[in-house]
Amino acid sequence: MSTNATVREVLKWASSFLKASGKEAAAAERLLMERQQWNRTDLLLHLDQAMPLAVKKQLIEDVSEHGSGIPIQHLLGYEWFYDYSFKVTKDTLIPRPETEEIVDKCLKRNPDGKTLQVLDIGTGTGAIAITIKKERPSFSVTATDLSAHALKVAEENAEELGAAVRFKLGDLTEPVQDEQFDIILSNPPYIAENEKKFMDESVLAYEPKMALFAASNGLEIYQRLAKELPERLKAGGQIYLEIGFRQGKAVKSLFEAAFPTAEVSVEKDMSGQDRLIFVQLS
Repeated sequence: MSTNATVREVLKWASSFLKASGKEAAAAERLLMERQQWNRTDLLLHLDQAMPLAVKKQLIEDVSEHGSGIPIQHLLGYEWFYDYSFKVTKDTLIPRPETEEIVDKCLKRNPDGKTLQVLDIGTGTGAIAITIKKERPSFSVTATDLSAHALKVAEENAEELGAAVRFKLGDLTEPVQDEQFDIILSNPPYIAENEKKFMDESVLAYEPKMALFAASNGLEIYQRLAKELPERLKAGGQIYLEIGFRQGKAVKSLFEAAFPTAEVSVEKDMSGQDRLIFVQLS
């Protein structure tokens, strides 16, 4: 590249580099836009302008590190979730669009104004709990996590976003064992150990394994939740659980047994994959 290469020319090189490294070519545009705080229109307006040396240097460094396997979110230090920016670290899962869909379904079924008690189990960055509190200020939201390091990140995110969420350290519902809730949500570990060979290497290298993998072919946490949640859910309450796309039938059976009079359903994400177990008590 010449010293006065345009944004278009540098992006073309960066995209080709990432593609050759087995990464999404579009990541180059995202890295540039995030670093420069540009939207799509800003990018289009700058395409034929010379890229400043400092900007070029940062982009080359970013695509090189991303090409080596470092997630974009770890390079930037944050990820967007439901239009909110959440700090991410090696101690937290990176929030993903599939989980946004689950939060969206919960919000659409539960309008603001009521004083509902909400529990987010295994909160990680706090994305689920904080988003629900931001979108439904009248709700009282509690979040638990087994990792003190993850909980610290969640607390920082809540403070940054001005969300009054109560955080509790402990395993699943143990920190709230004397309480009951109107809504319980969780994106628990659900990947079986034997599925590790199919996973992206960057996920294995940079995201916490305790938040990814579960015993009993990925069902262990659902089995435990099916035992614990009947005591934690109020009459008329709801449960939202993210699942792996092959787990719908098995997890549905667990919760039908745990809540024999409830409506238990498997719901799909926008890609048509089984992604949510929804429990509605009468």
